[in-house]
Amino acid sequence: MSLAPRLDLRQSQSLVMTPQLQQAIKLLALSNLEIETFIAEEVERNPLLDAGGGDDGPSEPIGDAEDFEPRDGPADASELILGGGEASGEAALDVDLATEAFHHDSASDMIGGLDGSLGLNGASGGASEDGPDLDSLGSGELSLADHLLAQAGSTVAGPDLFIAQHLIDQIDECGYLTVALREIADRLGVPLARVESVLAIIQTFDPTGVGARDLAECLALQAKEADRYDPCMARLIDNLELVARGDLGRLRRICNVDDEDLADMIRELRSYDPKPGCRYGGDPVPAVTPDLFVARRGQGWAVEINAATLPRLLVNRAYYAEVSGGKQDKASKAWLTDMLASANWLVKALDQRQRTIIKVASEIVKQQEGFFLKGVAHLRPLTLRQVADAIEMHESTVSRVTSNKYLSCARGLFELKYFFTSAIQSADGGEAVSAEAVKSAIKALIAAEDPKKILSDDTLVELLNAKGFDIARRTVAKYREAMGIGSSVQRRRQKALEGAG
Repeated sequence: MSLAPRLDLRQSQSLVMTPQLQQAIKLLALSNLEIETFIAEEVERNPLLDAGGGDDGPSEPIGDAEDFEPRDGPADASELILGGGEASGEAALDVDLATEAFHHDSASDMIGGLDGSLGLNGASGGASEDGPDLDSLGSGELSLADHLLAQAGSTVAGPDLFIAQHLIDQIDECGYLTVALREIADRLGVPLARVESVLAIIQTFDPTGVGARDLAECLALQAKEADRYDPCMARLIDNLELVARGDLGRLRRICNVDDEDLADMIRELRSYDPKPGCRYGGDPVPAVTPDLFVARRGQGWAVEINAATLPRLLVNRAYYAEVSGGKQDKASKAWLTDMLASANWLVKALDQRQRTIIKVASEIVKQQEGFFLKGVAHLRPLTLRQVADAIEMHESTVSRVTSNKYLSCARGLFELKYFFTSAIQSADGGEAVSAEAVKSAIKALIAAEDPKKILSDDTLVELLNAKGFDIARRTVAKYREAMGIGSSVQRRRQKALEGAG
């Protein structure tokens, strides 16, 4: 065996992930609103792209709804929606990035290095990351800090105003002071008694209860404002843990009151606001915009992309012809050619994205037709692999398509991921049911329980088994906790408190 160095020529095949292919795959995971932001950035970067309508020639709309028949139609319902159109680009998008079969020529070929070169601010980024929130600017809501500073400016002055401003800076969005007074006094170099006196002034500000250091102090401030802070109420507030546990017997003895007085005190306590600062400057909850619409049409279903959130993207070929017809140097000509290629690719990639989304959504509707017809109790167990196998795509592609996307139907607005649930075996050996259907049954049983006869987890298991659900007690407890429903002991105490209040 020779140990001398030598040169060998070898042939091998490898799949090279070009930046454009990486970008096309990444577009699948974006919602319609994120795509709208991305398109706006590309239009600003590329002069050959036009968003909105145009007269540059006919352009076929993307994602128009067509009917399909889940029962009588062909096995692949998406073919009817796509109208038998070409889907040659799906094979390129349908890849698994986790595999080691890809070859990267340089760092720029990696997904992580794509953001800067192609102008995409991350797969999970929304429109709010790229500019100011116009809704919040137009709302004109005053923040809690501004509201308190305005009151401090008209109440205190001089060094006390400086202390008040520093204290207000340490009040969180719920209205609580989050730093110890001793630490603030040491930081400002002032006596602790002076900081305490300024805090006492802040605690008289609106909203009542602001500036408290814990829940008991917050409720006490509101009780004093309502002129209900007598010794009995003080003892009740000092024993909030007993109130939380519903230990009415001990509370009656500690407060030295009868049942009627205790019920009146608890009713008063429940009327107070435990988070007074949340009334001011809270960020508005963003509205969820559906990416897809599903509607009943005849004996089938219509699946449609929400075109209202997707601007129409066109290549301005007239402008390209005008610019390319003039005198150009070599660099300008190469740049113009790159812009045309980029524009053509983007239009094609977005079209393919819409077709892929509709294909996946169509299969979901087909698999979960019982849910759309009869409700959550008829939601079937479904996995990404089942959908991927049915439409002959990779499981990772289906995962990207169903990320950050919402479907609107007659039953409400649902994330596409909602329709993928684990299976619970049937007690009678029949067809398995979905975990969401079991959760719905648990919620219905607890909602209908007798306040005097709270259902334990063991009892819930028996009732679910009678309904045909083969489920263990620990699974019932897990699902109950996931829905935010307390145990039988907690619910019994809650019912007792509600009865007392």
